[in-house]
Parts: sequence; C-alpha cells; structure tokens
Amino acid sequence: MIRRYALNVLIALDQLANAILLGDPDETISSRAAKHAHVCGWNILGRILDAIDPGHLKRTREADEGDDALF
Repeated sequence: MIRRYALNVLIALDQLANAILLGDPDETISSRAAKHAHVCGWNILGRILDAIDPGHLKRTREADEGDDALF
C-alpha cells in the first residue's frame, strides 16, 4: 500500500514538472520525451532515460495524452 502511494506521488510530481515545462498536465515527462525524441534536448533526455532503464520510452509513451500542451 505504501509502495503504491509513493509511486502515485512520484507520477503526480512528474506530471507537475511536465506542466511547468508547458506540457500537458496529464502527461509524464517520459512520454513527452518519447514523442519528441527527434528534437535535440528531448533526444538527450530520452537516451539518458533508456540508459538507466532500457525500453523506458517505449513503455511510458502515452499516445492519448499531450493534446493540452502549450508548447
């Protein structure tokens, strides 16, 4: 139960950070990085995430999120 709570809080913080960076408030930074892997800064972040956790971007890409992004 505590583990699930901690995971929920981390996801919420991830989504908050994405919203602060002008992204969709319901999307994680990992999903955004996966969608924008062709852009230089996002490409670097994507490589780092995949180096830490192989296949991370493929697993976290949310195709149904991102429409409310400001940038």
